[in-house]
Amino acid sequence: MLEGRSCLLSRVFSISCQPESKWPYMSYRLEDFANGKRPLGFDGEDDQERRERKLCKLLNCCEMVETTQSSSEQSEDQQQAGVPSDSDSLIHRIGRDNSISCLIRCSRSDYGSIACLNKSFRSLVRTGELYKLRRQNDVIEHWIYFSCHLLEWEAFDPNRRQWMHLPRMTSNECFMCSDKESLAVGTELLVFGKEVTSHVIFRYSILTNSWSSGMKMNAPRCLFGSASLKEIAILAGGCDSLGSILSSAELYNSETQTWETLPSMNKPRKMCSGVFMDEKFYVIGGIGGSDSKVLTCGEEYDLKAKTWTEIPNMSPGRTGAAGEPDMPATGEAPPLVAVVNNELYAADYADMEVRKYDKERRLWLTVGRLPERAVSMNGWGLAFRACGDRLIVIGGPRALGEGFIEINAWVPSEGPPQWNLLARKQLGNFVYNCAVMGC
Repeated sequence: MLEGRSCLLSRVFSISCQPESKWPYMSYRLEDFANGKRPLGFDGEDDQERRERKLCKLLNCCEMVETTQSSSEQSEDQQQAGVPSDSDSLIHRIGRDNSISCLIRCSRSDYGSIACLNKSFRSLVRTGELYKLRRQNDVIEHWIYFSCHLLEWEAFDPNRRQWMHLPRMTSNECFMCSDKESLAVGTELLVFGKEVTSHVIFRYSILTNSWSSGMKMNAPRCLFGSASLKEIAILAGGCDSLGSILSSAELYNSETQTWETLPSMNKPRKMCSGVFMDEKFYVIGGIGGSDSKVLTCGEEYDLKAKTWTEIPNMSPGRTGAAGEPDMPATGEAPPLVAVVNNELYAADYADMEVRKYDKERRLWLTVGRLPERAVSMNGWGLAFRACGDRLIVIGGPRALGEGFIEINAWVPSEGPPQWNLLARKQLGNFVYNCAVMGC
């Protein structure tokens, strides 16, 4: 993820048992020594002061240092009085509050290096406190997580255009071959699947760069619709372990890691999609009824009133070649929908078009084309997600021997679809699961 840097996130937490003095903190560049340059610092500074000065440079907060002399003097007085400042002030020249104000505005890519400075910085990052403060101050950075190989996940930072390969999931062959759903909420990536006769949830935490399992829903399910908003997520519909289609829904809180049963939807459905829009949760399309037909309606859940309202014709539906009458209902992927700036968009994979939902007239309008190389198998293998103020399409060509994936982005507020290629990577060209984490 951070090629060229001396400290990676995966290294930070794998050396937690080492003494602080042996942590590979990002202090000086090796080329500085090779060129005979002196490390940044002043005569008489100790290692801790040099680390802090380096961090100040990383945070671009030199101006703040100059304007917070009082905090510096107060910190020096505390040190002279024998009061430890490491855990209280972080960067003792500017005080704890100013330190955190700088830290929450750093890129997530820098947190691995910051965590290596000392135990106080490491605790701030690994406990999740820093991410809570980011959320409270509306500082959000979106990363894309997706899987093109079973049990293996990639992370992509679209701002710095950097990659990170996640640790491999440890599970049995049954889970590997089962239908899986994924969801990013808070600082967690959740992957839902099945092991023999029971459902299982694997949880990846960016705080520890590791997978764990054992979490249980109140009503375990698969093939559901879901979406997240800050630290919460809602999952609706799906199938139980016996294959029965569900109308129930649950809310997950990533901070407390607890599940809350919500009122049931008006109609049971599976293979549906979910989004948050205008601070309400929507489940769209899917398959339901005793005859397992495609549903064209959606349902709106009001989190304050705790009620569901059915909305007719909210699903973008099937068009073009995908509308073949011989295709079974389960042959098509769930609706490819995403919300940017409270506007709902859909990817029409058959006609390779982008469509936008008119909330007032309750109809879909074509606004442009999808990237030409983003092909799919009836919608399967293609990811269509919101990533901050951008729409993201992840897919690859189906030509023989071309095993790579492309990430394309479009900012709807800038006009009709003009797709920008963010990255291309040698991977499988079929996206099994995808989620966007904003924290």
